[in-house]
Amino acid sequence: MENSDSFAILDINLSDKDKDELKKNDGNKKSPITTVIKIQRDRGERDYIGFATLPEQVHRKSVKRGFDFTLMVVGESGLGKSTLINSLFLGDLYKNRKIPDVQDRIEKTTTIEKKTMEIEERGVKLRLTIVDTPGFGDAINCEDSWRVCSAYIDEQFRQYFTDESGLNRRHMQDNRVHCCLYFVPPWAHSLRQVDLEMMKRLHRKVNIVVVIAKADSLTAIEIKRLKARILNDLEEHQIQVYQFPECDSDEDEDFKQQDRELKEAAPFAVVASDIVLEMGGKRVRGRQYPWGIVDVENPRHSDFTKLRTMLISTHMQDLKDVTQDVHYENFRAQCISQISQHAMRERGKLKRDSMGNNNDVVITDTDRLLLQKDEEIRRMQDMLTQMQQKLKASDKKHDSIIDV
Repeated sequence: MENSDSFAILDINLSDKDKDELKKNDGNKKSPITTVIKIQRDRGERDYIGFATLPEQVHRKSVKRGFDFTLMVVGESGLGKSTLINSLFLGDLYKNRKIPDVQDRIEKTTTIEKKTMEIEERGVKLRLTIVDTPGFGDAINCEDSWRVCSAYIDEQFRQYFTDESGLNRRHMQDNRVHCCLYFVPPWAHSLRQVDLEMMKRLHRKVNIVVVIAKADSLTAIEIKRLKARILNDLEEHQIQVYQFPECDSDEDEDFKQQDRELKEAAPFAVVASDIVLEMGGKRVRGRQYPWGIVDVENPRHSDFTKLRTMLISTHMQDLKDVTQDVHYENFRAQCISQISQHAMRERGKLKRDSMGNNNDVVITDTDRLLLQKDEEIRRMQDMLTQMQQKLKASDKKHDSIIDV
């Protein structure tokens, strides 16, 4: 945090002596806001409360705890999924990867492979989990390729719901899938049937970000045409991919311009590479061809930089928020409704068993208690319905509340 930011937050006037003390403490790795509070109190300003340090407290606690992010990559073999992940996070998650031969791919089924790595940048720790789906789209019959991915996402939701409902929630681990990168091959003229079927099954469970793989095999006009067709297919089949949140009116113009560029770039046409080459006296990450070098970080060659900016720098927290507030709440509402319906059936069975075959039915205390519980369950279902309607009204752009 810069000193000028501290002055702006606290809205105070400091003398040159106070500023010198602030700079000295800043060199000792002390918090600027803490130093300003000490200056305030030394000057006898008792009207200063001190809650301006709340952002710093939240920041310090979050950094100490660390962050979790789970990314699922879906696409057939050979589209550069592994290379893109290595390029995004500057690592090598696939050192011991074994590429199956043709014979193995004939009966290949979709499987789940999890890889976790700890990343630290400027004191901020990120626990990154990559969920790969080898075998997707490789078999002759891809009719049920979506089942494994959908089941995995549901299982993570179910595990989180179980942990959340337990007694010890202090050390809960969030393994829910926050984003799904769906790779579309560059030789496809639009979304294929397997792509549409997969997205229809997942779009209400996870944030889908469509990626056009190996964009260096297409011309600029072909990329533009393919993007338009993909967007038309998504709209025609009513598939909700991840929607960028609207910028606040008080954001600066640079941020608004960046947000507009990211929205215009979707779906992202990317080129990935884990090879560093020499080009024009600079070392760049790119791909060497007989006619030249493709710089993956050059906006004219690829949307790689825009995808990395969106996924990591600007919208990672929003992806996690949408997962929590929309997709997980959908799943949670369904679970609660199923539990309530099961409880009602069990109580109804109990009530019928208690009555037996006696025609002279006498309302006992047990029957009266069962009736009260049934009424409570009905009220609970009404509350769930109202909550779903409110969520749907507050976030129409996601259109994600499922009637249960």
